[in-house]
Amino acid sequence: MTRDEAIRYILDKASARNLTVEILASEERELNIDTHDGRISEFKQASNGGVGLRLVEGGKVGYAWTEELEPHALEWVLDEALENALLQDEDSGFLPTGSDLGRTDLLTEGLSAPIVEKAALARNVEETLKQDPRYDKTQTVRYVEREQQKEIASTLGARGGYRVGMAGVMSSFVMREAESIKQAIGLNVSKEFHNLDPTVTAQEVLEKTGRLLGARPLATGRYRAYLEPHVVGQLLRVLIFSFSGKNLVEGRSRLADKLGETIASSQLTLLDEPNHAQGTNQPFDSEGTPTRQTVLIEGGVMRSFLHNSWTARQSGQENTGHASRSYKGTLGVAPTNLVIAPGSGVTVDDGVVVTDLMGVHAGANPISGDVSLQAFGLRAEGGESYPVENFVISGNLFRILESITGLGAESEWDAMTNAQSPLVEIESLSFGGA
Repeated sequence: MTRDEAIRYILDKASARNLTVEILASEERELNIDTHDGRISEFKQASNGGVGLRLVEGGKVGYAWTEELEPHALEWVLDEALENALLQDEDSGFLPTGSDLGRTDLLTEGLSAPIVEKAALARNVEETLKQDPRYDKTQTVRYVEREQQKEIASTLGARGGYRVGMAGVMSSFVMREAESIKQAIGLNVSKEFHNLDPTVTAQEVLEKTGRLLGARPLATGRYRAYLEPHVVGQLLRVLIFSFSGKNLVEGRSRLADKLGETIASSQLTLLDEPNHAQGTNQPFDSEGTPTRQTVLIEGGVMRSFLHNSWTARQSGQENTGHASRSYKGTLGVAPTNLVIAPGSGVTVDDGVVVTDLMGVHAGANPISGDVSLQAFGLRAEGGESYPVENFVISGNLFRILESITGLGAESEWDAMTNAQSPLVEIESLSFGGA
């Protein structure tokens, strides 16, 4: 049975039993090609998928999923979702009224290329890395490719689907200069295979890591801080916890009573952008709600949380189209692509340019906003800069938002964090070093 036939089968069976059901079906394909010393060291191509049900009976919600698309499995998954719903105590669940969402192909022929060309791309990246005299050894150079097709349907009228995908090259290697050693990690992605340039990919990570060789210890103190886009993206992924409507409803958001209030510097505007030229795009969320740009902070003022239909109803706010779930999972809330609007420009003067953070999940508290993180960077003073290491930055994310004193005029997309940001200047930050 095809995926479309399975969806229709479940809808027909649910309607015949007067059951309220939402179906999320997905199919994912992945390709990994690892190279080492000019040879393919590992080749992996796999696909998986299935259908997941969210069923509401008397306000109680049950979930079930299957990867087998045969009648007996589809009837089982319907019975299982109903049984799971009846076991619940919470009875405020519902499914939103749906609509015809159409089918959107956001990938088209973007990944079309022979396997041999994709392997050659990874080999060429490794070869370019080796040409740098500071190159020491390769750990991994990998061509990665992901394609996903999602379908949603419900007994309340939702029906639609879309296809997305990306290609990229990930590199992990060691750079050495005299006794100084640095681990280098790079990732360059595109929705079009032919837009990936092995020379540019290699040179970007060589430049970003090479500038940190020969680092000196940083003296403890408070410095003006300049956060590079990758670092900003890392911190945004912690901060976004407090913008989640689910965390709001569960009483875990520090921003619970801050809508319409100033929570950051007037220079800061933060958006969630589901239709991003370089990011992960989706025309509708996991409930079939059409997605749109959401302004989270505008000129320092908090404008919105991120909501699915349930969290919006529970909080009395607007559904922003941020429902998230896999066919195996339950309903949640998640951002798409976070974007900080650029400013009038920043001149790096006396201070520390922070280039990367380590251990963010362990050293950052998403509820309080407190952070204590090992970092790497460049010390700028006297019109010059030099690399520094062995230091920790400490502070509170909410106070850091208030301390923004400048934003770069140009922004940069960071594929590792799905965020776009300019250089962000912070008036003062605590650095614990030597």
